[in-house]
Amino acid sequence: MDDGLCGLTAREMCNLYESGAASPVEVAESILERVRSFDPAVNAYCAVADDVLESARASEERWRRGTPLGGLDGVPVSIKDNIAVTGLPIRYGSRTTPAEPARVDSPCAARLREAGAICIGKTTLPDHAHKIVTDSQLTGITRNPWDLGRTPGGSSGGAAAAVALGMPAAAIGTDGGGSIRIPAAFTGTFGFKPTFGRVPHAPRGPFALLSHVGPMTRCVADAARILTVISRPDNRDWYALPFDGSDYELGLKCQPSPDAMRIALSSTLGLPVEVESDVHDAVATAGSIFRTLGASIRHTDPPGVARCNAIHAALWPACCQQLADDMADKRVFLDPSLRAYADTGALVSRSTLLGALVERGELGAKINAFFDEHDLVICPVYPSTAMRLAELPAGNSLFPHFTAWCNQLGLPAASIYAGMTDEGMPLAVQIVGAPRTDALVLWACSVLESAIGPAPFPGLARGLMAGMPAWAGIVAR
Repeated sequence: MDDGLCGLTAREMCNLYESGAASPVEVAESILERVRSFDPAVNAYCAVADDVLESARASEERWRRGTPLGGLDGVPVSIKDNIAVTGLPIRYGSRTTPAEPARVDSPCAARLREAGAICIGKTTLPDHAHKIVTDSQLTGITRNPWDLGRTPGGSSGGAAAAVALGMPAAAIGTDGGGSIRIPAAFTGTFGFKPTFGRVPHAPRGPFALLSHVGPMTRCVADAARILTVISRPDNRDWYALPFDGSDYELGLKCQPSPDAMRIALSSTLGLPVEVESDVHDAVATAGSIFRTLGASIRHTDPPGVARCNAIHAALWPACCQQLADDMADKRVFLDPSLRAYADTGALVSRSTLLGALVERGELGAKINAFFDEHDLVICPVYPSTAMRLAELPAGNSLFPHFTAWCNQLGLPAASIYAGMTDEGMPLAVQIVGAPRTDALVLWACSVLESAIGPAPFPGLARGLMAGMPAWAGIVAR
């Protein structure tokens, strides 16, 4: 197994393909070997594509002829299993769905295919992506590669675990309340939730007003490169923003100087939530880095976060209830915690829902005014680092306190690696921007990444490569 090839960025891969120093086939073979070696420990993949090497050979021929399809040609990606990929089943992590291959790509999968990216396979998620822990009655428990006794978060936990181990270079996840950012934080990867509608998505289903599609990578530049591709237009999504042709990778070099930034720093967002000291310190350190670079730092909380969370607590169960109603006689096969959400949603009246949507618009106006005076918010992604599986509450009833407000208001937000705890677990901070300031958020993340550096590969990878499968006993339990 060539760990060097699996650790390359998309840009590095393409540079090697162009020079002939490495080929898409060599990279694909290395990735597949890595999946065979590592995935039994973490359970990140629910399906591996059978045409990986065929796609890699086609990419290799394009590079040989000097006609690559773009900056992702031959780059291996995974796609969360609530996004359709032609030829692979789309199971949503659920026993309610048939194991039939999809006949058409979802918008982001279509854009990646057009760009020559190689789909390695589909990654795990909880039943219909309904919670922030990745386990399901269909695929079992997905584990954190930094500590197999901990969760990688959810619902894009499989995507995060796969990227953390370099199997593949990048992943596509979805985020309805924190489902990209929380797994990224727990695994030391980079996760970006774009502005609502920036990336076309179809079918949207019951979570239409909350769900965002975005990249999960090991570095900011790869996420920017992928966003440039998957934000291209697709008329299947009525909610999609007008296409603006942005090159987000180029945008990393074209933003204002840090000394022009006005940053709001908050370790609690004004919520009565206990935040671990390591998480608090990570937020403070991020603020200090920007302050050193000349940014104006103000300790303040954005308005309306608690109310956004209250709205989320009403809308999310209502969405789950709509989903369960659509299941008809299959409802009994849904995860018990999803059925519990649905039961709660059944108690939410139409007037409550309408009132929540009206209030959400009012809160959006307030956040717009806040961003007239602040360019960015730096805050936690989650109050703690990755939780131990044995200590998760009954029903995994965990709430995305620091992330859901961004979904309610459609804000671009990212989870960026911010160091390690003494226990050897990754830390992260969240960077949030005003609507449609995706490029600015990505740029700020790249500034922090330059100061702190990317996360190393987890010890699991190093242990397995040294022939020490220390995970075997843990997985058996």
